[in-house]
Amino acid sequence: MNQDELIISDSRFIKNAAFKQKVITPPVAECITSGKNYRGTYPDYRGISVVGASSCIKEIGLTLLVEIDNDEVFAPVIDLRDKIIVMGTIITILVGVAAFFLSKLISKPIIKLKNAANQIAGGDFNVRTNITSDDEIGQLSRSFDQMAEKIQDSLLKIKEREDVIKQQKDILLQFSQYSSNYCVCFVDIVGSTKLTSKLSDIETSKFYSIFLNSAANTITQNNGVVVKNIGDALLYYFPKTDSDEQGPFLEMLQCCMALINAREMINKSLSVEHLPEVSYRISAMFGPVRVAIVATSAIDDIFGSTVNTCSKINSLAKPNTMVVGESLYTKIKEIKTYDFEKISDYSIDVENKFGVYLVSKKSD
Repeated sequence: MNQDELIISDSRFIKNAAFKQKVITPPVAECITSGKNYRGTYPDYRGISVVGASSCIKEIGLTLLVEIDNDEVFAPVIDLRDKIIVMGTIITILVGVAAFFLSKLISKPIIKLKNAANQIAGGDFNVRTNITSDDEIGQLSRSFDQMAEKIQDSLLKIKEREDVIKQQKDILLQFSQYSSNYCVCFVDIVGSTKLTSKLSDIETSKFYSIFLNSAANTITQNNGVVVKNIGDALLYYFPKTDSDEQGPFLEMLQCCMALINAREMINKSLSVEHLPEVSYRISAMFGPVRVAIVATSAIDDIFGSTVNTCSKINSLAKPNTMVVGESLYTKIKEIKTYDFEKISDYSIDVENKFGVYLVSKKSD
């Protein structure tokens, strides 16, 4: 610009502006009036805000002016700002979506556990969470399912005991008023003293617990009634055998054979605990039995000569076999699915003796 405030060069905005377009802006005015350079933001000759700087050349009376539109200066900044806003919005949405699904992923098994707990509290012990993840929630779920299963098993056992008690109450009267003929059985471990001599007290307790509980479960599942354990032996009987029907006696034989066949399963359980394998004998007698209702026990006790004799003939059986006395043999000898072999005579006294028979199931 010259001293008349006229552009002396071409303008990219106005054609033929040289020596025609007047520029009345702060930097030109400052240069003409005071001869000082100027820089800043101001409206240019078009009325558009620009960033400019001037240099006064007094010697020739010119003002050198450099300007750029604010929009051009701040366009990259605005573009960057807009991109940051867009990217921030996208990232926020993605994080929100991820957080939503992650919260669902975490909360779903927790809600499932809560609902299962409510169902158990309501008495439904069949519920299982079946959460198989390997994290802490999965471990908690498996512990929860095991707890539910144990509670369910305990309730079933209680129910079975209640059924047994009811069965006994229906069948038996007070000891002082009633006795009947029943099939009585003993299952006794072979060589238990030698087996447990090298075990600690805890190991011995675990050894007997596995055997006695496994045997009792098998007996109960096959309609037998466990009376008590006597040392390492179990005494059990079959209340339905007080009749002449063959069915209850067949059930008794099936129960005893199932108990013999359970040896493999029992030994596997012992092996898991690093305990020695077990063998056992089963003996059975039929005859008069006295029943005593004990106030401190849910199971009635039985005793009498039949019980005593049954325990004594147990030693005549070979390991993992079953023997029966002659009184029972006369009741079961017509059952076609079993073989009976006389192996010995047992003497109660000089005048009383009877035969003892080995029982085996016939091959199919």
